[in-house]
Amino acid sequence: MSKRIQSFFSVDPSAKRPKYEANSLPASQHATYPFPITKLPSSIAKPLSNLASKTGPKKITDQPHLDLLYFQPLIPSPLSRDLFQFLRNELPFYRVQYTIRRGPTESQITTPRFTTVFGIDETAHFVGNTAGLSGNSESLVLLDRKSDKPVPSDKYQYAPRPLPACLDILRQCVEAATGDGTTYNFCLVNYYASGDDSISYHSDDERFLGPNPTIASLSLGASRDFLLKHKPVAGKLKEEVDHKPLKFSLAAGDLLVMRGETQANWLHSIPKRKRRQAYQGRINITFRKAVVPGGTNNYYSYNVGTGPVYRWDQDRGEMVTEG
Repeated sequence: MSKRIQSFFSVDPSAKRPKYEANSLPASQHATYPFPITKLPSSIAKPLSNLASKTGPKKITDQPHLDLLYFQPLIPSPLSRDLFQFLRNELPFYRVQYTIRRGPTESQITTPRFTTVFGIDETAHFVGNTAGLSGNSESLVLLDRKSDKPVPSDKYQYAPRPLPACLDILRQCVEAATGDGTTYNFCLVNYYASGDDSISYHSDDERFLGPNPTIASLSLGASRDFLLKHKPVAGKLKEEVDHKPLKFSLAAGDLLVMRGETQANWLHSIPKRKRRQAYQGRINITFRKAVVPGGTNNYYSYNVGTGPVYRWDQDRGEMVTEG
């Protein structure tokens, strides 16, 4: 292969200069943010507000306990490309390290992707000048929903963060697209820097999400395989379940919504990828609803942690630590 052709396949085509000047746009600001988070430019924000009526989902319910809505895509190109570039440039990310114990043995784990999270569980909410999310949101305070009094400082292990305007617009877009009344209070963002980044088989069935949670997963950037497999079963149901994993090649702008009994009975993963596009970055945004403080503590512990903040460096083409 010639050097010219090789260079074509080794450069991330999405790593272009943004079409906006971040310094000229208003930003979401809050004491819990490591830096101000730029508001979406109108060239991205306006088209997002009209997406719900343009694309309907494919319903996938042909397997036991499976209930999916598949928008292919929800956000068309080039809008999805511009949104990918914007979020990668403007959001704070983390490479969280944590310890797991298996019997007497402790192991240090580094999350195999970059992560970030915003939101608060149903027992509390941010109150104040909500319009400030597109300007100065320092006035937002965290109140207990029952008492309407400030949340005690020891209620959470980490200070919860309100959704910045750029992600709150996406939350509203996803809620409108599904049209079933589902609402979300958390936004988790994963950045897969290359095909080496991944997430192993798991299900989002934690008690802090309540029974039969709905998880909405939006893909931006490079396509990656999304695998689903049913949890082990016995008896008559064993004959009805296709134990071969279902595979979806999630492309830029695709939205996959997992509903009903899906989380209780299915596992999902993003495996490593060594083929074409393995060098390209991918952002996955998941919206979900936590109902108790345990969810808030879990999400910030495993998606923010106590390590350094990373931000995309356009000139170097990689995430670098801030400061």
